[in-house]
Amino acid sequence: MSIPLLDLRAQYAPLKEEILKVISEVCDSQHFILGPKVEQLEQEIAAYCRSTAAVGVTSGSDALIVALMAEGIKAGDEVITTPFTFFATVGAIARVGATPVFVDIDPVTFNLDPAKLEAAVTERTRAVIPVHLFGQMADMDPIMAVAREHNLVVIEDACQAIGAEYRGRRAGSIGDYGAFSFFPSKNLGCFGDGGAVTCNTRERADLLKILRNHGQSRTYIHDYVGGNFRLDALQAAILSVKLRELDNWSAARQRNAAEYHQMFAAAGLDGKVVTPAEASYPVRHIYNQYCIRVKNGRRDALREHLLSKGIGCAIYYPLSLHLQNCFAYLGGRPGDFPVSEAATSEVLALPIYGESTTDQRACVVDAIAKFLA
Repeated sequence: MSIPLLDLRAQYAPLKEEILKVISEVCDSQHFILGPKVEQLEQEIAAYCRSTAAVGVTSGSDALIVALMAEGIKAGDEVITTPFTFFATVGAIARVGATPVFVDIDPVTFNLDPAKLEAAVTERTRAVIPVHLFGQMADMDPIMAVAREHNLVVIEDACQAIGAEYRGRRAGSIGDYGAFSFFPSKNLGCFGDGGAVTCNTRERADLLKILRNHGQSRTYIHDYVGGNFRLDALQAAILSVKLRELDNWSAARQRNAAEYHQMFAAAGLDGKVVTPAEASYPVRHIYNQYCIRVKNGRRDALREHLLSKGIGCAIYYPLSLHLQNCFAYLGGRPGDFPVSEAATSEVLALPIYGESTTDQRACVVDAIAKFLA
């Protein structure tokens, strides 16, 4: 049985006619950049995330960058985040000239460990970027407490977590900003690159809109040095259609995760495989990824075995960011962040998309059990 890590065609098929219809509407209008479709999506995203406002941008990476720009974060400033995340989180900090400062992760949630946060704060610290990794939110209350005590901006990297919740509050609604990605593989994905920034004041939203359009307050009048971070109307129209299905897709991923939990328990793989665990605090985990931890140094061999059997899987992420060559100037060394480094050698993502079947999951678990026997 061939089992892809993700099958976007299965998601697209029932929405095909409606999506083609809205694409045709945009083509007929010839209004491709910003405009009514983007404004509609912004209102929908803000309502869905329970935030004051949302601003459509070109990608999740640019969502992080423009939020940092809006706060004037620059060379000489420090921004605290996690070393176990997609490159864009830390790349955005470096792109605005600031210095990334790492805090190790919680071994259960893979998110920034709030108990280690305050020790990383210095007089140069300006912001914190907690990442809601794999669809589960970081422990935001203690993070916010430290941030408020030290007057730090909080930018939630929610690129993998749209619709996730922490104590009943949605991702992107707790910090000063939330950054979202609509990359096709995300739970809510468009047909290319796209993203959004949520924020908690209209003033911040107005500034973000200026910055995303080359810093223009009106045509050819530039109050700031911004960038070209404008969301395409085609992507916004597609996302508005898909957003209506998002909760159903997330619920399907949750059911699939629960089934995996049961199957792994029945396979007797304790001590060899650790399945994803939900945090001790109340959460809504939307399972952007279902990542197991493979013990005893067998992760890479298991990955090759699964791929040879036609079973999709992937490593998120193979190298902690403090050890990436491009960040060598920060002076990171092996052993600096042991929990993150352990995760990079053990984590393996399995197929979890909503349209996958029970038989497919049984095949995945059976292949793992036989290999690790």
